[in-house]
Parts: sequence; C-alpha cells; structure tokens
Amino acid sequence: MRNRIKYSQNFLVNTKLVRSLVDKSNITSNDTVFEIGAGEGIITKQLIGKAGKVVAFEIDKSFFQKLSQKFQTTNNLELKSENFLDSNLPNYPYKVFSNIPFNITASIIKKLSLANNPPEDINLIVQKEAAMKFVGKPLDIKNSQMSVILYPWFEFRVVHEFRPNDFFPRPNVNIILLEIKKRNQALVKDKNKYQDFVPYVFNQPKPNITEGLSKIMKIKPTNSKPSELNFEEWISLFELFLTQPERQQNLVKGTFAKQLKDQENLEKINRTRVDQNWRKYR
Repeated sequence: MRNRIKYSQNFLVNTKLVRSLVDKSNITSNDTVFEIGAGEGIITKQLIGKAGKVVAFEIDKSFFQKLSQKFQTTNNLELKSENFLDSNLPNYPYKVFSNIPFNITASIIKKLSLANNPPEDINLIVQKEAAMKFVGKPLDIKNSQMSVILYPWFEFRVVHEFRPNDFFPRPNVNIILLEIKKRNQALVKDKNKYQDFVPYVFNQPKPNITEGLSKIMKIKPTNSKPSELNFEEWISLFELFLTQPERQQNLVKGTFAKQLKDQENLEKINRTRVDQNWRKYR
C-alpha cells in the first residue's frame, strides 16, 4: 500500500469532472492559486490552464519528481516539496483549490481560515463529516464551536458531491467539494474578542447558555445550549457582550489562543499514535 493511500489520500481519476469543477470555480487568469497535495497532477493540470499562477505543494518525493518532469516546461507553476502546514502563507491575494489528505483536514482549514491574510476563496475536497464541523447548520443539525467562530468572516457552500468511483482507492465515506468564501465585509467588528467569547461560552460546564453566561452578562432565561443557537443569535449575544464593563469582557481574554494550543498538542499526540513517522506523509 502506498504511503499516501495509507494516510488518507484518495486520488481523483475523473479528468472530465475535475475540468468541470475548476471551470465552474471563481478562479481567473488574474489569480494565484495554491494546491495542497498535488499528487499526480490531475488538478494541477487544470489549474495551470485557468489561473495566472499555481503554487503546488507535494511532500511525497516520488510524486514531486513526476510532477517536475510532467510540468517542466510550464511557466506559471511553482512546485514546492515541503509540508504545507509548516509553510508561510503569502501577504498578497490568493485562492486555494485542493484535494487534501483527509487526516489533516482540520489543520488545513484552521491554517487557512485563521490566517492574518486568508484566501479570497477556498475549494477543498473533503469528507462530508469533517466539513459539517466547520459549516454547522444546515449541513449539520447543530452549530459547532468552530462554525460559529468562522461564520462572521466566511460563507460556506457544498459545490459538488462525489461518487466513490471518482477516486482511487474508492472511499467508504461521503466526499464533497466545499467552498469557503471570504466575506466582503465581516459581520462583527472585534475579531479577537469574538474569537475568545465563543469558546468561553461553549466550554462553560453549565446546562444552558443562560447559566453559562452568568459570570459575564445577563440574558433572558433560555434552556438552549450553545450548539443550538443559530448564527444570528450568536452575533446578537456578542454585541450585547460588548456593552458590558471592561472587567467582565476581560474574563474571556485569551480563551481561544489557549484552546488552539491545547488542540494542537492533542492532534500531535493522536497522529503519533497512528504512526511515529506520520509527518513524512503530510
């Protein structure tokens, strides 16, 4: 079994479908597009015909060599034999179109969406179950913490639902093309406070949101849990939070940064349990 297959990489085999999806995307000849995990170049080939420049990451040495030979005369392609998760994102406008390894979906979406300069448009081929955690309603029956955090800055849309025989090996899970589009204007003004406010509320060991918020603000009594609130209700709650005294607002300060650090450490531990050399295959 190839290492890339072993580590959750399912390869697209339908060239006609890939061409159609790239053609329907918002990519133009004025765009720089990043591709994460180029593999054998089935998406790369379509991107270089559509975008002004393509930056393709491929950590597997065998695939990288094949890509280098296949596209050696292509002027608008930059190949990078490095780990995308360790790379620096650009400070200029860019887009993303990728069929990513499924076992690092969360890490990739977080890196892109939480960046100081996130992509204008992200198209990722991912497991539907993983996408649900970032999209929330209506793709899922509830809103996750991460979906609430990202909503004010991004719009999510399922562009395409794949069939198992679109890939090799055939996946035994549902696969979709997820578009994550940056909003022209954010729905909240204070990004740092909002990103601290949401996980603070989600992580309170209380039966409902009214009791969970009791230390920082008072709201009308409700039995709703944080995941049951819709996005508009979250934004309204945050706007009310901003009217509270500064000492109460400071109670949530640093919550998100601490949580991200804890999650990163946990993800590293879990991946190491799968294989001590997992980093080589990202």
